[in-house]
Amino acid sequence: MSASAVSTLLLRRAGPMQSWGTQSRFTTRDSGREPSKSGVVGLLCAALGRPRTEPVDNLARLRMGVRVDREGILRDDYHTAGGAHRRGDRYGVAKADASRPTTVVSRRYFLADASFLVGLEGEPGLLRDLHQALAAPTWQLCLGRKAFVPGQSVWLPDGLCDGERLLAALQRYPWTVERPDRDEHGRRRFVLEADPATGPEMRLDQPVGAAFQDRRFAARYLRTLFLTPDDPLSPDDLSPPLEA
Repeated sequence: MSASAVSTLLLRRAGPMQSWGTQSRFTTRDSGREPSKSGVVGLLCAALGRPRTEPVDNLARLRMGVRVDREGILRDDYHTAGGAHRRGDRYGVAKADASRPTTVVSRRYFLADASFLVGLEGEPGLLRDLHQALAAPTWQLCLGRKAFVPGQSVWLPDGLCDGERLLAALQRYPWTVERPDRDEHGRRRFVLEADPATGPEMRLDQPVGAAFQDRRFAARYLRTLFLTPDDPLSPDDLSPPLEA
């Protein structure tokens, strides 16, 4: 795909609580500091009404970037599953090493009061379809967990940026919150998908095939930038779309 044949779709991720786990195991459920690729693709599937048994490769090929408008505060919930709720009754979670169902305790992390602008760069026709689907989603949209509903609309009326590259669209779009987070130099944090040669950070959140049915996720590489709205963009910042 040539650089001139791409557009960018912008989506808002804002709510009282959101969770973007990429390496949850057993009793500890993590959350990243910004939306994960798997979480964003899952939300797009909900908007389209695509069941988990279908492949998501066309969505996973979109290049993703995140602008952090408000970092949020990392919190955790204390959860229990199973136990006794009426005298004489027993229920719980079956475990291979237990003779009877038992109570399982877990800690589940989330971001409180965070706000992000997510950008997806790719083929214009697909992005137009996604923009329409987000305006009238088939299924309920959530921010990483079903209980975490958006506090503001994910869909942005002017979020389809025809012919605009990912970082340029993220940089020029207005703030999504009244009091955004910036560093001491007035810069915002951007997290951009990159190729392995230029992305120093790796995350295992790249969906593969019918990822949500088979739980298959590959490595994805990222780089972090700190920019003001007026900072010029270099050719490296406007790198070509990722290949399939």
